[in-house]
Amino acid sequence: MKLLFLNGPNLNMLGRREPEIYGHQTYADLEAFIRNVCAEHGVEATILQSNHEGALVDAIQQAWGIYDGIVINPAAYTHTSIAILDALKAVSLPAVEVHLSDISKREDFRKVSYAGMACQATFAGFGFAGYEKAVVFLKERLGK
Repeated sequence: MKLLFLNGPNLNMLGRREPEIYGHQTYADLEAFIRNVCAEHGVEATILQSNHEGALVDAIQQAWGIYDGIVINPAAYTHTSIAILDALKAVSLPAVEVHLSDISKREDFRKVSYAGMACQATFAGFGFAGYEKAVVFLKERLGK
């Protein structure tokens, strides 16, 4: 099984950005965590982080026919990007949304997730473990 992991804006700042919300682990720590989880589950992973909405849309569009599913943390684009929603709908790959923090318990504007409207599940507030929950969910959903 091949999964594409997409991480949106400012996740490259993990460890420095609002550690009281996002913790002290870095983006390199997150990448290592994802790779370890995928190795344990026999999943091939490609990981991309971008601060640019178009780069994330391009990656989603290019995933069709290559990946079995997408794990996406759209970060701030969660609440603003109809383009990411439309790209996820266009490729019709099983997708899971992940957020390190529990967006439902934060500012009101964070409670709307456009990307989540095209995802089969959302794991929010589990920190890095949300990515493992997404892998397990897609593995079970895809029967692989």
